[in-house]
Amino acid sequence: MEMKIPPQHQDVQPGLESELDPQPKVIRYTYVGSGKLQGKVALITGGDSGIGRAVAVHFAREGADVAIAYTPREEGDAQRTRQLVEQEGQQCLLLPGDLRDASYCERLPGDTVRRFGKLNILVNNAGLQLAHERFEDITDEDLVNTFEINIYSFFRVTRASLNYLHEGDCIINTTSVTAYQGRADLPEYSATKGAIMSFTRALSSNLAEKKIRVNGVAPGPIWTPLNPASVDAEQVAQFGKDVPMKRPGQPSEVAPAYVYLASADASYVTGQTLHPNGGTIINA
Repeated sequence: MEMKIPPQHQDVQPGLESELDPQPKVIRYTYVGSGKLQGKVALITGGDSGIGRAVAVHFAREGADVAIAYTPREEGDAQRTRQLVEQEGQQCLLLPGDLRDASYCERLPGDTVRRFGKLNILVNNAGLQLAHERFEDITDEDLVNTFEINIYSFFRVTRASLNYLHEGDCIINTTSVTAYQGRADLPEYSATKGAIMSFTRALSSNLAEKKIRVNGVAPGPIWTPLNPASVDAEQVAQFGKDVPMKRPGQPSEVAPAYVYLASADASYVTGQTLHPNGGTIINA
């Protein structure tokens, strides 16, 4: 999994996977599906690229149809994700829009059900990451946009999804190692990821009686478009070298955690968070 990342930067959030060098690894050729999600339907926010794309493809290899939410700017990436899902023999519904828009969030689950007839798995995954070396440079606009996308959308999409989720279904939230460690240049991002961690724990208790499981995944440095769209080119070239494994992870190394949490293998797991982070010890 070793790779060399040359200096690179993308000027607009969210970044585009099509412009990354090298291209992230979506799924290992040795990964063999075994029908763990056969007949299931999943909705994935931020499903066009990065971890979201890898989750969509892994879910498809396990037998699930997938709907993905993404911004219209990422149409090319979304179309590529659809191709990859369809190559696995499954269907992929594209749902472009703005997760800062409450009405869009509330429509997503219903649109998924109208296409596929049901919804079994919700993956709240979309995220905005803005780096600020000086705390006082954070604008109200930065703050509002980060919270709207990173945590408000989780509440809104989840609330609407509960009209369709039933016993045995599940919700998986993408948090981050920064929820536990913080990061000096990502104060608002770290704060939202901490909120997602607490949201996951609280929601799991809230939905336990309904037998709907709620868990999280807290990735470390994973090679996705989020990174070159957030920091300068030289920082990107050093990405992931500060973890014990001395390298960034690939989306293909994270997505199987979502498969586990979405499947019957995790039937006795709720309120928990998995940590694919390259060896960083999290005592929380």
